[in-house]
Amino acid sequence: MQAQEDDGVAGLFERLQAASPEQTPELAAEIRAAWSRSGSAAIDLLVERGREALGAGDRQAAIEHLTAALDHAPGFAEAHVLRANAYYLAGLTGPAIDDLRRALDSEPRHFGALQGFAALLEEIGRPEDAREVWGRVLALMPQDARAIEAARRLDIMLGGRTL
Repeated sequence: MQAQEDDGVAGLFERLQAASPEQTPELAAEIRAAWSRSGSAAIDLLVERGREALGAGDRQAAIEHLTAALDHAPGFAEAHVLRANAYYLAGLTGPAIDDLRRALDSEPRHFGALQGFAALLEEIGRPEDAREVWGRVLALMPQDARAIEAARRLDIMLGGRTL
């Protein structure tokens, strides 16, 4: 099952390369949906509870549910990204960055982790590094409006310097 899912995600990434700006969000959503399936109903339930807690503003409950999921599936990138969001909203930037790094170790194409990482780098005053990471997002999703806008803004801020 996992090999078929990986092939499906690879195909979606191929389509994403040629996608129009209008198609990009839909393809990205399909990829995120595939990444949200761990292959275990119990882990998926913990992640869903974490996602719901995050949506309800209960950062601590989100962290607890997602930590429980990661205890059983430490390489589940999507759970790391969600927990990074919860950590960030709880004011815990260091753990958020750690989770984004773990997500990218498991799934280097995880554009959500890259977007979060780029935003954090910019926030902590590292615009050159943020621009490089936004470039990685654009390599995966050439028509992503958020990445295009961030790259343009940072290019202007950096005086036209590109990496």
